[in-house]
Amino acid sequence: MKRTVKVGIVGCGGIANGKHMPSLSKLKHVEMAAFCDIEADRAEKAAQEYGVDGAKVYQNYQDMLQDTSIEVIHVCTPNHVHAEITVAALEADKHVMCEKPMAKTTEEAQEMVDAAKRTGKKLTIGYNNRFRQDSQYLHKVCEQGDLGEVYFAKAHAIRRRAVPTWGVFLDEEKQGGGPLIDIGTHALDLTLWMMDNYKPKVVMGSSYHKLGKKKDAANAWGPWDPEEFTVEDSAFGFITMENGATIVLESSWALNSLEVDEAKCSLSGTEGGADMKDGLRLNGENFGKLYETKVELNSGGVAFYDGKAETDADLEARLWIDNIIEDTEPVVKPEEAIVVTQILEAIYESAKTGKAVYLS
Repeated sequence: MKRTVKVGIVGCGGIANGKHMPSLSKLKHVEMAAFCDIEADRAEKAAQEYGVDGAKVYQNYQDMLQDTSIEVIHVCTPNHVHAEITVAALEADKHVMCEKPMAKTTEEAQEMVDAAKRTGKKLTIGYNNRFRQDSQYLHKVCEQGDLGEVYFAKAHAIRRRAVPTWGVFLDEEKQGGGPLIDIGTHALDLTLWMMDNYKPKVVMGSSYHKLGKKKDAANAWGPWDPEEFTVEDSAFGFITMENGATIVLESSWALNSLEVDEAKCSLSGTEGGADMKDGLRLNGENFGKLYETKVELNSGGVAFYDGKAETDADLEARLWIDNIIEDTEPVVKPEEAIVVTQILEAIYESAKTGKAVYLS
């Protein structure tokens, strides 16, 4: 029988309510025992909805970290404080799941990696798209070498008109950027994971603030305020890896394009190819003929737990808590996540300077 793990939530806003807390609440061996938010009413509401009896509420995360009964912290805050809170939690003897992206900068991400190594505590980053059914299947295909050497890939994160107008998404200081760091980060993480290639060499990037200047624009969540829209509305990167492989990264919240894909990748290898553009498709050559196969995935989910289908977020949460209980390595390793941050930062730098950024 699994032991109980007590979890504290720092940041009780959208991502905590949309992903972390609902998924953790489905695990019988998890107790959400503490909730922290700079807005006390949000923490109170979360404690009432998801907390165990006697769950504590805080406005200062440092006070929460003094509770020795809490074993795991989930950091669900704006990007600019990911590193600060994560490092403090690790040094307070807590395991940490930090929501993506790992941090605003590579320097901050490195502080997180160093703290995890120094304390011996577990650290993972919330790249939940790895746990989707199609992602899990494609990763197995790549692992067994069906695609051969993947030397060209595309990371897709394109929205036509879906600019998040709430919270701090449009605030460059708090987020570090717009669609590139928000959704491009998911697509890039998926692509690097499939390729099992974490050695970037040189990066070129472009970013645009074109449609964000428009007033009363069509948008999934209502018109944005151009005065508040301080981040890019689209950004693109060209990444060359040390082994010569090439990755093209495309991201947008607003772009005049009908090719809309989010958190997907396309892979081209020496033995075959794959893409997630229209479901999961594999392609290659057999017996002198070209083939294309659409993989039929079960509609129920990646896996089943207690007789119920799991979402990607549910699987992410369960495996993470199992990592704690069984003392195993997380699926998303901090040494992998920091490379995502490194590349994103290089794209932004290249976009500003107009020059290539050499990483090795």
